[in-house]
Amino acid sequence: MPSTTTNGTTNGVTNGANGQTRPYPPGLPESSFLTTMNGAPVQKPAASQRIGNNLRATLLLQDINLLELIQHLTHERIPERLVHARGTSAFGWFEVTDPIDDVTSAAFLNKVGKKTPLFVRFSTVAGERGSAETVRDTRGFAFKLRTEQGILDWLFLSTPVFPIRDGAKFPSFTHATKRNPESGLPDHTMFWDYFNNNQEAIHFLMFLFSDRATPMDFQHADCFSINTYRFTKADGTFKYVKIHVKTNQGVQNFTFPEATKKAGEDPDFHTRSLHNDLDAGNQPSWDVYAQIIDPEVAEHYPINIFDATKTLPFEDFPLRRFGKIYLDKNVHNFFAESEQSAFSPTNIVPGWALTPDPILQTRALAYADTQRHRLGTNFIQLPINKPEFSFTPLNRDGNATFHNLGGVPNYFPSSFFTYPPAPQYAQPDEEHWQGTVIDFESQLTDADFVQARIFWEKTLAKEPGQQQHFISNVAVHLAQAVESVRKVTYAMFTRVDANLGKSIETATESEVAKNAAPPKPPVKAMGALNIANLEAKKAAHGTGHNAGIFAHKKRNLRA
Repeated sequence: MPSTTTNGTTNGVTNGANGQTRPYPPGLPESSFLTTMNGAPVQKPAASQRIGNNLRATLLLQDINLLELIQHLTHERIPERLVHARGTSAFGWFEVTDPIDDVTSAAFLNKVGKKTPLFVRFSTVAGERGSAETVRDTRGFAFKLRTEQGILDWLFLSTPVFPIRDGAKFPSFTHATKRNPESGLPDHTMFWDYFNNNQEAIHFLMFLFSDRATPMDFQHADCFSINTYRFTKADGTFKYVKIHVKTNQGVQNFTFPEATKKAGEDPDFHTRSLHNDLDAGNQPSWDVYAQIIDPEVAEHYPINIFDATKTLPFEDFPLRRFGKIYLDKNVHNFFAESEQSAFSPTNIVPGWALTPDPILQTRALAYADTQRHRLGTNFIQLPINKPEFSFTPLNRDGNATFHNLGGVPNYFPSSFFTYPPAPQYAQPDEEHWQGTVIDFESQLTDADFVQARIFWEKTLAKEPGQQQHFISNVAVHLAQAVESVRKVTYAMFTRVDANLGKSIETATESEVAKNAAPPKPPVKAMGALNIANLEAKKAAHGTGHNAGIFAHKKRNLRA
């Protein structure tokens, strides 16, 4: 609620979006004159010092207020995220709903009813920071849980599978789904050519071109860990785990025409929907489930649990609920909190651990590294990212250092400081490394099309109209690729289902024919102009600002 002064007036600012009064940030006075950066008062903030009392650009370098305003303005933007650039955020909490302490010793999961503060950033993946939010894309759900043992980041996506399983393909996949480097335009030929040559992504494509990739908003979408993690215990035992987060608002998606229309009418629709929802006092929520995988079962299971292009069947690995996520509060400062928030799968706590999942291992390198590029080496010291407690005397200096530990030795060990034993977990006996170092790249097999076929023949078939929507969604997009690429794509979908490949071909070629440019009309010859004609035009248009400003030598145009 807005804060109230002693005379009953509200201390806040009106939000133009809905007319509500929003509280000022804590510690801000009710009124204040403007100052320069160093705190000196500014008498006329909108004035600029100049020679003479008139509107001329003879400005003075001694005008400190003007210099500061312009110099700060030109440095306000920071590099946007390479992926997940377009996003919005909120605060809430995670609550344990069911016991899970038989498979993990994580302190934040040790008691039913226990609550952990949480921050989330929702996002699209491929679009730039100002792009429309309802377009076809995967959605990112990045959760930052402030546990008693440190910050835990969950980096989940709205599709249960990923398009690649070899980390070295990350750059190519990212480039192919963005703009053409020559024209700066979206390039559908480039997009489909990449996936034609990396067909392990077929399961991902089935989700991407279903209506699941155009959710109505973030509140009405599920998300998934995609990667396999580990629940660990203090004795060194562990279980593999995949996380599923299911919305309690019900899954609701736009069709492609609806999403396209909304993108034109309100490109900020997802951000506006969440902001208004929370402003209205609603608390959207999601149930959190785990698929628990025993290590011995994983070793003999026909599906590689570290293959991010595959899912694990519920009949063999049923969902086990253990928590719930609630959101209840918008951010106070979008830039400071949403834009400067930094996530990484390396932000783990005891009880939660990484695995040999190749994509997860690659993300562990990329995520923290990109934050150092965007925000600086001390991004972890920003309030939105800072844990309640950390002691890192070996990490010193760098831009924007706020907490540098002074005289604490910046080396280890030291005779001048006591380092008690850390409450460390026993090392799990998960892996025994022995073998030859090779350059390995996974190969495409018929098994890569099995789950895509199940999704087509069983999942979409049960949802009225969804198979036809899928065909139409692919056709509209693929029709913008060149013919040679389209033919290979038809063959790829034929490996999923023969009728699907043929249906996509028919629908796509129909779109191509419909979009074919009509023949251009012949260009009419331009009539010669002469002074007599121009004088008549001038008389019709009236005298303008064009008279007498040309100094060309007169030529005989009256002929």
